[in-house]
Amino acid sequence: MPRDAAHPLPGSSRPASEIRTLFAVASAHLISHFYIMVLPVLLPLLKNRLDVSFLDLGLALTAFSVVTGLTQAPMGFLVDKVGARPILTAGLVLGGLAFLSLAFIASYPWLLLVALLGGLANSVYHPADYAMLASISEHRIGRAFSVHTFAGFLGGAIAPVALLTLAGYGGLETALVCAGLLGPLVAVLLLVSSQQASATRGRTTSCAAQPKRQRIASILTPPVLALTAFFALLALANSAIFSFSVVALIAAHEVSFAAANAALTSYLAATAVGVLLGGALADKVRRHGDASAIGFGLSGLILLPVATLSLSVPALILAMGVSGCIFGLVQPARDMLVRRAAPPGAAGRVFGIVSTGFNIGGIFGPLLFGWLMDHGEPRWVFGAAVIFMGLTALFGLFEERRGPKKARLPLTQS
Repeated sequence: MPRDAAHPLPGSSRPASEIRTLFAVASAHLISHFYIMVLPVLLPLLKNRLDVSFLDLGLALTAFSVVTGLTQAPMGFLVDKVGARPILTAGLVLGGLAFLSLAFIASYPWLLLVALLGGLANSVYHPADYAMLASISEHRIGRAFSVHTFAGFLGGAIAPVALLTLAGYGGLETALVCAGLLGPLVAVLLLVSSQQASATRGRTTSCAAQPKRQRIASILTPPVLALTAFFALLALANSAIFSFSVVALIAAHEVSFAAANAALTSYLAATAVGVLLGGALADKVRRHGDASAIGFGLSGLILLPVATLSLSVPALILAMGVSGCIFGLVQPARDMLVRRAAPPGAAGRVFGIVSTGFNIGGIFGPLLFGWLMDHGEPRWVFGAAVIFMGLTALFGLFEERRGPKKARLPLTQS
């Protein structure tokens, strides 16, 4: 193992510039997940303010997800063409101003417009973030991925508490104004940061000079398309846990609402811890496909008793927590698979295309699991999650065998 790999991220010959890049990108990722939660968290308040139905509000949430799904891949091409930093800055400002405007314009058509603009802003984060992270040194990139992913979990976790506290003290408008200001503030952080993405832009220039058809063909490779399906399966598994685990646990195991939420909290908190720990694993392991397969497979196996047995509340909390920790542990290794599949200078495009899988899973997952609940099959919510995790494990094994020979041997760096 290289000497620097044994040290934490700050310790190396290029710590300052890489730390600035990582801090800026992680801050943007935190804001992206915070903004994803703004409309869902404030849904009851928006309903009262606008005097609309939940179906109307659901349409706004769907519009947000659909726009993100349709524009994420094109945004990746734009990132590689003009640079990640200006696109990321524009996304932060656009998202912030959209939510800020909602504090002053109280109409349902404007809410739909805000959802559309928010979805467009949300499409920049994955391609721009990962393009900027490409400047991190090879033996620290796994830890950088883990910090980036953890920041996203943190943003989603603090959003409900922050927004509802602000709304409780100052009303809905105060919550929207404060939320709207966050994006531009982080955009200022990006602008004043001295770290420049010159290496990424340099690689981009050579790719941008290629004919458009050739550039698209070089990106839409079998590994990239397979990884898009891989991410869709992960999103389906996540959708089962994030969206329907509480109601499924109550129906299947006859536990209280508080106990079901405790089990979900155990999963989410343990996933965040696992993500942080997984950075060091991703830097040490060479066969990231095998690592992902083992992690997702074990996570599904540990979740299997939740789907098939009658467990006590402590057992449910423990099973959900251990499954979540292992699931998070291999998230950085998952990102390393995408990095390996990206041609030089095409990180933005590849991550933009692959991340579309998240949107695909996010659109169809709730429909599937809602259908299962409506038909009285709460255990199959977890059963389906286990199946999707198992399929992701098979994808990981398949991608490892497809990858270059040097990535398969040995399992870890010497």
